[in-house]
Amino acid sequence: MLNVDATGADRLAQYRMATTEQMQLVIAPGVRMEQTRRRLAKLRGEGLVDRVTLPQAGRTRVWFATQYGVYLASEWPELRGRRPPRLVADRTTARLRAGHALTVTETGLAFLQDARRRDDECRPLDWIAEVHHSLGSGEAVIPDAVLYYRTCEDGGSMLRAFLEVDRATMGPERLAAKPTSYARLHDYVPAPVPGRPRPARPPPPSPKRC
Repeated sequence: MLNVDATGADRLAQYRMATTEQMQLVIAPGVRMEQTRRRLAKLRGEGLVDRVTLPQAGRTRVWFATQYGVYLASEWPELRGRRPPRLVADRTTARLRAGHALTVTETGLAFLQDARRRDDECRPLDWIAEVHHSLGSGEAVIPDAVLYYRTCEDGGSMLRAFLEVDRATMGPERLAAKPTSYARLHDYVPAPVPGRPRPARPPPPSPKRC
């Protein structure tokens, strides 16, 4: 496996699922679609990614990282220490979750493409799906994605955002509870380990120069 080019598997490990067209925008927007198809086919042949074909008109192909692909991507320096998103267990699961997952990916691509136009910094690996944030007592907030974005205007600033993508499938009570959960996360300080002082809330990152 030393000669395997795994670029693409790491992106899928971050985005969870993407169509061929979406993967082209992530990996190499300037190349022909046929080159992207060949790269994905090669990754599939190496067991790093897999795909399903949706039954709707157009027979859209949806790609996702395999367990091996996620494992290999997690060893990359850029992803080391990050908890990987939940795996798409099998093709049936991929078909059932494709609608929401592809909408989340499309949202991430909107930020990625806009950053390219503005000459800001928002790379494919700056979008992380389904990051677990503990609230203590077994509770947690798991946003659809966490976005890291660095602007280059007025000296530049580092931004971080939690994103929730609703396809009008969530009931009003569950939807209304989400802002409350994020407010609790904002104020949450983990309980100290016995014998150690309570950890202080870290300061926001300093702006970086572009």
